[in-house]
Amino acid sequence: MNTEMLAQACKTLHLAHVMSNYDSVPFENRIDFLLAILQSEIQGRESSKMKRLLKRANFPHLKTFEGYNFEEVTFPNHCTEQSLRELAFLKHKENILMLGKVGTGKTHLAIALGMEACRQGHNVRFYRVSELVGKLLERHESGTLTRFHKELMKCDLLILDEVGFVPFHQTGAELLFHVISECYEQRSLIVTSNLEFGQWNSVFGDTRLTKALVDRLVHHAHILGFTGESYRLRHALSSVNS
Repeated sequence: MNTEMLAQACKTLHLAHVMSNYDSVPFENRIDFLLAILQSEIQGRESSKMKRLLKRANFPHLKTFEGYNFEEVTFPNHCTEQSLRELAFLKHKENILMLGKVGTGKTHLAIALGMEACRQGHNVRFYRVSELVGKLLERHESGTLTRFHKELMKCDLLILDEVGFVPFHQTGAELLFHVISECYEQRSLIVTSNLEFGQWNSVFGDTRLTKALVDRLVHHAHILGFTGESYRLRHALSSVNS
């Protein structure tokens, strides 16, 4: 009966994690016991929130900073490995632009930063740019674009991966431009691309739109350069040689 009453009290108070932890907490005195129970509830809520944020972010796979090699990443002035890890850019609503050849670790680092942002309680969305443009076009045609925009704009960090792999038609380019414009100085963007800015016109197909888009991205941005050979190519070659 007491267990049922405890469960009901926890339900009333929205304490979702007490029932699964109370009988494993060592009982020394009332204060320590109550403190341990409340701490377990806090930890449980943080863990649940992290899971929700990661699911909502929609990362294609999970990556962390562990083992990441920053030696072949060129940092600009006023941006260091430490400030990047600490998400200083996110606090100031700045952008991170990652430029370099395919396979040099841009997506890995973008996801690791996104996961750290989730750990700190921020809302994150991850999209391969071609997939986002496809979704924007689909919502535009179905008349649900405004609602989708509102969902996007709830995030603190929007990650746009692989700019340059697929060229866009004019409508798709304009819809993406609108998203980036709405993010300007309101939330942070991380953008990865295998193209230099001078080549982006080949993707967006409109010189004026491309210039306006790059201007918004570069303002308040830290541009990271990625050098070296493709990680995947090096791994494949090492496997063959072994």
